[in-house]
Amino acid sequence: MRFSKSFIPTLKETPSEAVVKSHILLLRAGMIRMLSAGIYSFLPTGYRVIRKISEIIREEMDAIGGQEFHLPALNPKEIWEETGRVEAFGDILFHIKNREYVLAPTHEEIMTFHARNVLKSYKDFPQIWYQIQTKFRNEPRPRSGVIRGRQFLMKDAYSFDISWEGLDKSYELHDQAYRKIFDRCGLKYFVVGASSGAMGGTGSEEFMVKSDAGEDTVAYCENCGYAANVEVAESKTHPRGREDKNEELREIHTPNIRSIDELCDFLNIKESQCAKSRIYVHLGKPVLILMLGNEEVNESKLEKYLGGNVRPAHPEELVEFTGAEAGSIGPVGFSERSSLKAGKGRIIADLKLKDANNLYSGANKTDYHFGGIDLTRDAKNIEYTDLRIVESGEECSKCDSKLQVFNAIELGHIFKLGTKYSESMGATFLDEKGEEHPIIMGSYGIGVERIMACFIEQHNDENGIVWDAALAPFHVHLMGLNLKKEEVAKACEEIYKNLTDKNYEVLYDDRIDAQAGVKFNDADLLGMPLQIIVGDKKLKSNQVEVKIRKTGERFDVSLEDLSKKLKDLFIDHLITPQN
Repeated sequence: MRFSKSFIPTLKETPSEAVVKSHILLLRAGMIRMLSAGIYSFLPTGYRVIRKISEIIREEMDAIGGQEFHLPALNPKEIWEETGRVEAFGDILFHIKNREYVLAPTHEEIMTFHARNVLKSYKDFPQIWYQIQTKFRNEPRPRSGVIRGRQFLMKDAYSFDISWEGLDKSYELHDQAYRKIFDRCGLKYFVVGASSGAMGGTGSEEFMVKSDAGEDTVAYCENCGYAANVEVAESKTHPRGREDKNEELREIHTPNIRSIDELCDFLNIKESQCAKSRIYVHLGKPVLILMLGNEEVNESKLEKYLGGNVRPAHPEELVEFTGAEAGSIGPVGFSERSSLKAGKGRIIADLKLKDANNLYSGANKTDYHFGGIDLTRDAKNIEYTDLRIVESGEECSKCDSKLQVFNAIELGHIFKLGTKYSESMGATFLDEKGEEHPIIMGSYGIGVERIMACFIEQHNDENGIVWDAALAPFHVHLMGLNLKKEEVAKACEEIYKNLTDKNYEVLYDDRIDAQAGVKFNDADLLGMPLQIIVGDKKLKSNQVEVKIRKTGERFDVSLEDLSKKLKDLFIDHLITPQN
């Protein structure tokens, strides 16, 4: 590819809308351009990377028996209503044409639709179907370039089995395929236990890359390797415990006190003496959640414990369920009060509060709190479970080491869906005895554009991107200095033809009027693995200069030895162009 004939609109300055490194470099290298918030066009060099990533994915998916589909992104809404996920996705789901259709954020329903029509006998299984397709999610705050957009390219795969053992095998095949994909793409990643969220299912793992640009938060133990998304992460719990002297329950007037910090200051007490109350609604009924001090509720853990979607109660519901405004709500008398309005409400407390006494919490009366609360005496039938958000420095649940909590980007996510979709959509098969059973499914996703962005997050320097050969838009960046001189132009043309004939992908900077500094800066910004610099001074001794972009190493090579030297270098870069 000749630079002069290519569309590579590089930028000298950092665009104002870009913050994270991958977004900055993709824009500056002329690989993407924003059309609208969260919607990006991939320009030719950027799309070359996307195609290489997609081909690596195809090769590894085909290797485990995957069969590639191409499904419509435009889906009839009624198919999504069969599984209840129109409501589950909420405003993230794009609706069009009087809300009769949706733009698919994922394709579980459509794959299940096809499976239920053709997979009828146990003899039809197992099956692995996949596609690489555009998805749409109405992200309220798209950010970080292609890491979180409203339109994105995703590889999604689905397994169909007749037994749970079969699902385990399909899940393991995808786990191994994903590791090979990310290894081939040159990524440093780790695997964490995760929440299935709106996807549902019984088992779930995420493949993550540590990055300040990440919107996921991960807990990680360097000692034993335990890793989990904070949505499900656990640490060793040390309950507050009971104090020897048990205080009497007493009502305290606390005017205009709305937070734990204000309560502590007003009563001159410690945060560890307080139980914070939050009201959620589950299946139309109120649930009071108790947390120690200022600790926050992990809503993913709460949803898993309750078995379904939950939402925080609205301000008017707080008064209806408890008789008090926010800040004055507590466990004493809650179940009795709520039962008069919406059925007896449940009280669920974090494990740190198990059987604690001498606590302060709201009195279910605006501007009043109780002191001396004994959870075993004053609030019967409390359920206890882990509801905390894990924090850095806490003890690992698997060993005695300290956990690290940091941001990460999700590259891929694999789920054991089980029969969630097959049961709701009537996808069944007949076994050897002619008995009917629901198909057992798995779902496996990879963000194609995220692989590209994560690679750049991990492989860059002050001058630009540093590609490995597997994903680089081109293997070689050929630069001719002072191309007005006939001997330079002739040597560049011969090198260009020789390398392309040997199936090297070459970007030849043939711009006649561009200064050497401009060419060098663009070459480092674009980041091809090898640079070949052709200048009249070295040509006098029949040599050219070669630069390895990753290390910055430079050396001279004779024209006669150039092809052999490049072959040796590319073997080191894990790619061997065909000769």
